[in-house]
Amino acid sequence: MCAADTVGEVCGRYVSSSTPAAIAEFFGAAVDGEPLAPSFNVAPTNDVYAIVAASDGARRVQTYRWGLVPSWAKDVRIGSKMINARAETLGEKPSFKGLFRTHRLLVPMDGFYEWQQGTGLTAAGKPAKTPMFIHRADGAPLAAAGLWAAWREPGADPSDPWLHTLTVITTSANATMAPVHDRMPVLMEKADWAEWLDNSHQDLAALQRLLVPAPEGVLTMHAVSTAVNAVRNKGPELVEPVGR
Repeated sequence: MCAADTVGEVCGRYVSSSTPAAIAEFFGAAVDGEPLAPSFNVAPTNDVYAIVAASDGARRVQTYRWGLVPSWAKDVRIGSKMINARAETLGEKPSFKGLFRTHRLLVPMDGFYEWQQGTGLTAAGKPAKTPMFIHRADGAPLAAAGLWAAWREPGADPSDPWLHTLTVITTSANATMAPVHDRMPVLMEKADWAEWLDNSHQDLAALQRLLVPAPEGVLTMHAVSTAVNAVRNKGPELVEPVGR
């Protein structure tokens, strides 16, 4: 899910085309708030859907901004640099340790993009990269593990609303993803959703064991048009296969 202009990042573009009602049905949740426009090219700082659980376990589909802004941040712009969190260091990083304990969620995706390094050069003399669309082989939505935070500008009026933001957790790539990138989002199977979303469950060692690469055979991929490189393009044609 690495944006073509975000060198070294993973989890930088994805597809969110399902309706809130469809997402709610798949995750056994209820919908809060107004629907977002479908997007086949979700990018950092966009508003996105997330699945959270209340203290009674009831799941909700809510809207968050992609790019974590910690509660202590002085400037909202830090969020554009915190779109991902490495699974291996969640329990160590000050920005994530507390959130890992009590602020967990799932990010529904219909697939994501990653750019594969080629051997040729572009007209500008840069290494050519082919965008790949990665999705579940069975066509079901993906459930990416994430963390969330609430932020309000320092000095803001106490009545001002909180900005709710999230980050997507990444792990090492599985064999399917390895030819494209050395990282991938943590994609949770349905059997693990309840444990991950239960924020009363704070055994970090047990939670860490959930943050593993997707099993082989779960994902498939194909090359797509470089039109996805431009964030202004949002249509369904972006996921259509192209020749390589």
